[in-house]
Amino acid sequence: MTEMVFGAVPVRAGDPVLPRWWRTIDRWTLSCILVLFGIGLLLGLASSPPLASKNGFEPFYYVQRQAFFGGVAMAAMFITSMLSPQVVRRLAVLGFVATFVALALLPVLGTDFGKGAVRWYSLGFASVQPSEFLKPGFVVVAAWFMAASQDLGGPPGKSYSFVLAIVIVAFLAMQPDFGQAALVLFAWGVMYFVAGAPMLLLLIIAGTVVFAGTVFYSNSEHFARRIDGFLSPDLDPTTQLGYATNAIREGGFFGVGVGEGQVKWSLPDAHTDFIIAVAAEEYGLICVLLIILLYATIVVRSLMRLMKERDPFIRLAGTGLACIFGVQAMINMGVAVRLLPAKGMTLPFVSYGGSSVIASGIAVGMLLAFTRTRPQGEIGDILMRRGR
Repeated sequence: MTEMVFGAVPVRAGDPVLPRWWRTIDRWTLSCILVLFGIGLLLGLASSPPLASKNGFEPFYYVQRQAFFGGVAMAAMFITSMLSPQVVRRLAVLGFVATFVALALLPVLGTDFGKGAVRWYSLGFASVQPSEFLKPGFVVVAAWFMAASQDLGGPPGKSYSFVLAIVIVAFLAMQPDFGQAALVLFAWGVMYFVAGAPMLLLLIIAGTVVFAGTVFYSNSEHFARRIDGFLSPDLDPTTQLGYATNAIREGGFFGVGVGEGQVKWSLPDAHTDFIIAVAAEEYGLICVLLIILLYATIVVRSLMRLMKERDPFIRLAGTGLACIFGVQAMINMGVAVRLLPAKGMTLPFVSYGGSSVIASGIAVGMLLAFTRTRPQGEIGDILMRRGR
């Protein structure tokens, strides 16, 4: 407990991997992630049996699958968090190339599962959503480019990263998947800002995004329908948003009781996109505030540790991963309370979904690796290395 409050013990040369990892890891962040995963399984027990029964499966079929995928995600997170930043970067580059190719081939080989957007590869026993795995890889690659541009005589990495972001956003918009496209653009914008982008350029980019949104609204029925539904003053109580809003209202401060909620019988996505509505109805506002606090703790503690980091690559990559993690959670919960337009986006570690939870495990493993306590050296030494 003392180390958790006052900081990790300095690394000693020659330490075995596990003791060194335990002393240098951010244990508060790690604990919050494990609690979130536990809450996800608990909410899965409440939300998934109706859908399992409807599809002819065992009552806890989806919970068992989530436990399996979550176990894989936790293993990936622990292993990734033990790696050095250099190894994480190399693996992330390889993973990014593979997932980018998979994303580009989606129009040819992908499927929409009847949801109107070609986002998945069907493997028969499971499905894979490449965009979930692409995000952490893109963040690391973009951070690498931006950090390289800060070296004397370095490449125009910021421009390279921007072109890469635009290409990815274009592929995602073709699916269409505007939510993931917005996340990718947001992550790039945050890293670009931290790297020292001028405010005027950021305002120009924001204006361009607004203009692109207007174009999509005029030409995409899928996009326009969701925006119109969000802006409409009337809410159809028989829609997913209507059911979710009513469930949150019924839950009050302390909820209607474990297993007593009704929204899970009406919402087809109660165990995925709208799982926060199940939490609000059965466990009340107290549970929702706890979930928000856990996400906020992960993001804030990660950013605070990154503020002490002098390596520009680690600082940029960690900031991008922390922000994209927090914003995805914010979007999911914002949709449920109708603060944002409807988007098919999961709540990290809480919602059901193999691709989502495994990709989240990898992304948070990278974040934990970047925020581990490590010798920083003198800043003059870093400047001397750049000048060579």
